[in-house]
Amino acid sequence: MVHAKQMSQMTEKKGFIAALDQSGGSTPGALRLYGIADSEYSGDEEMFRLMHEMRVRIMTAPSFSGDKVIGAILFEKTMDGEAQGKSVPTYLWEDRGVVPFLKVDKGLAVEENDVQLMKPMPDLDALLARAVRKGIFGTKMRSVIANANKTGIAAIVKQQFEIGRQILRHGLIPIIEPEVSIKSPTKQEAEAILRDEITRELDRLSEGTQVMLKLTIPTVADFYAPLIAHKAVIRVVALSGGYSRADACEKLSHNRGMIASFSRALTEDLRVTMSDGEFDASLAATIDQIYAGSVNKA
Repeated sequence: MVHAKQMSQMTEKKGFIAALDQSGGSTPGALRLYGIADSEYSGDEEMFRLMHEMRVRIMTAPSFSGDKVIGAILFEKTMDGEAQGKSVPTYLWEDRGVVPFLKVDKGLAVEENDVQLMKPMPDLDALLARAVRKGIFGTKMRSVIANANKTGIAAIVKQQFEIGRQILRHGLIPIIEPEVSIKSPTKQEAEAILRDEITRELDRLSEGTQVMLKLTIPTVADFYAPLIAHKAVIRVVALSGGYSRADACEKLSHNRGMIASFSRALTEDLRVTMSDGEFDASLAATIDQIYAGSVNKA
């Protein structure tokens, strides 16, 4: 059963979604950016402990609240962890006013037809049931498009919506994320194919069913306006995709109705050596910049 107050927040409230969902493959890079070298820890358990400490430091900072951060996407281990004595999803909603989401994909398959589908998720139903018990509102899953290949893009969108329907059956809201690489030489053409394929799948959803979309900021401003306006879409959010935060916010500001869901661009200025005051000041400035790009539209 979808949480009505959280649904209202995700549908209507101004702000953006923080992506705190770096998984095994991207965690070392995130820690290095934070100022923790590979040599400072040994093994996955210690690596994930340090990453959890970083995420909790972000979530518990005074500036991180539902005033501007309306949602947060969590890695599975973060969902299972605690912040100030509460489970992370409970803490986010009850103490911060931030709607919790869960990253559910298990990484990318080998590229075929210029795309990378998601790897199989045989334990997804069990994970979704656990997410419901933990108080998670919705999920996120990522696949990647390298070039404007209609066969590949159609396959990505089909897989995303098939799994999306599985997620919906658990009473959770899926964030559909078929990322177009910002390095693609055919990015604009890929976006045109992607928009058509997503529209086709949205039109096939049963009456009253709604999803969210997480997309690369398009080459042409407002290109995804028809998706934003679609009755089956709660919200369209943007990934930073490797752009610097400044570039991502500037590009986002030209896309009305699209809000940020940034990961690296959210944390790029945070360092483990900062005092709590310095940390919160830096995070507050970042949040203000991303919020402005999400709500102040050209």
